[in-house]
Amino acid sequence: MSAHKTTFKINQEVVYPLQGVGKITSIEEKKFKGKDVLYYIIYLEVSDMTIMVPTDKAEGLGIRAIVSEAESKKALKLISEDYEPVTADWKMRYQMNLDLLKSGSVTDIATVVRTLYHRSKVKELPILERKLFDSALKLLVDEVSFSLGKTKAEVEQLIFSKLEIDE
Repeated sequence: MSAHKTTFKINQEVVYPLQGVGKITSIEEKKFKGKDVLYYIIYLEVSDMTIMVPTDKAEGLGIRAIVSEAESKKALKLISEDYEPVTADWKMRYQMNLDLLKSGSVTDIATVVRTLYHRSKVKELPILERKLFDSALKLLVDEVSFSLGKTKAEVEQLIFSKLEIDE
């Protein structure tokens, strides 16, 4: 086994943008186009899928360690804070929110949840945006539940109670 430096370790929980929390089950070397390539083998519980990611591409794909408890709490706090109203042009809004989700930071995900939730109170979301809201919510619940060691149901309740504070 060649001594590559890997960012993540076996059994570490990581976030895969737009997919959710995965666990690195192993780090294996495999031949790819005649070269030895080191891969993270990541199991995504949320979709019951195992994916292989070359270790040198992981960070470029936005894979990151699961956030700390403090970061999770910051994201939850953000949900109940005041926010700027968003553009009424849903296509523009959709792109902005999609870009935030792709960047994958927990506060960005929380921002999308907050924006679309409040927007849906003004006017029903177009189907694409509703799907985006559902994904963002799922990603947020997934990561925060791992980070805080709570069940997904508890975290979802927590998120909605924070969203509904001003109502």
